[in-house]
Amino acid sequence: MTAADLHRTIDAVWRIESAKLIAALTRIVRDVGVAEDLAQDALVAALQQWPEEGIPDRPGAWLMATAKHRAIDLLRRHALFERKQDQIAREMAVQFEEPEEIADDLLRLIFIACHPILSTEARVALTLRLLGGLTTDEIARAFLVPEPTIAQRIVRAKRALSEAEVPFEVPSDLEARLASVLEVIYLIFNEGYSTIRTDLCEEALRLVRILAELTPDEPEVHGLAALMEIQSSRFAARVDASGEFVLLLDQDRAKWNYVLITRGLAALERAGDARTPYVLQAAIAACHARAHTAAETDWARIASLYETLVEVTQSPVVELNRAVAVGMAHGPAAGLEIADALTDEPSLRNYHHLPAVRADLLAKLGRTDEAREEFERAAALTRNERERDLLLKRAYSIPSSST
Repeated sequence: MTAADLHRTIDAVWRIESAKLIAALTRIVRDVGVAEDLAQDALVAALQQWPEEGIPDRPGAWLMATAKHRAIDLLRRHALFERKQDQIAREMAVQFEEPEEIADDLLRLIFIACHPILSTEARVALTLRLLGGLTTDEIARAFLVPEPTIAQRIVRAKRALSEAEVPFEVPSDLEARLASVLEVIYLIFNEGYSTIRTDLCEEALRLVRILAELTPDEPEVHGLAALMEIQSSRFAARVDASGEFVLLLDQDRAKWNYVLITRGLAALERAGDARTPYVLQAAIAACHARAHTAAETDWARIASLYETLVEVTQSPVVELNRAVAVGMAHGPAAGLEIADALTDEPSLRNYHHLPAVRADLLAKLGRTDEAREEFERAAALTRNERERDLLLKRAYSIPSSST
């Protein structure tokens, strides 16, 4: 094995095992920042020893044992060994935890990384760092943010958790805190989805799959898993050969990943009939996934689901999506009536999808000059270059009413 192959292997092992290491170490030292440092020490030891000694048969167990020994050394140096002796003895009774214990530790770590005392940006960065094993540079590149900014967010987040003495436990108010966790995972996924970053989407998918295993009785977790699996299934069809976005109804459905669709539909079934935001969104995505052609899409069902989702969320963005569905199910005039009612909504003032939706509906009604203006306005508002190109292309493709 070449040095490059060895380092790739170690990196792969780290990506798989780092969250387990940090979770187990946090239970011992009760400080997520210290736990991460100890896990990194174990990684450095692997980089030093494995090239000479070879990769162990059980690399995860090797890293866990090495990290725990360093935890003991740390506690001894801080004169805490006596007080922690009984606990550490129990920790070291086995080389690594039983699967149930690992699951508990991972769930606790997820809730710490997504703790509400942290800002949303800090939660996202810390989750990718602790649970994804990504470097600060990788996180910075993913979100187009300077690396020092990401590093500062992570340092401040760990300091805030330490100063607040956040307990390493699954919170008693699980349902309330779970919303914060799901929000962070979906933010990561959405960032990857909107920028065609499959690595971020895959990381978010991995996290939600872990969470679904750890919380099997939470419908909203399965709802989010279903939504993300189905949305991920469209990746290969979302851009054409030149890298331009392809609208959902224009996509080549033969390119959809039906393994992911099957996984998504199974997750939706596990979610049951819960009237919760992610479950309802997953049910909408499932309507598209089940249609073999765009013409077979059950728009009446989608419009009905959006109506329920509006009742649950009271979100103007969801109402705008309902306008699209109503336009498809009952005609563009009905959809435009809903969209027009949102033009004075403050939260949508700079939201490029509002003029884009109005433009599409206006074009279908033959109001071409208005449609072109709205497409151009939408293009000016979006910060996504691919979306801007698509919107301008649609604007230029509309014939002038004077011709």
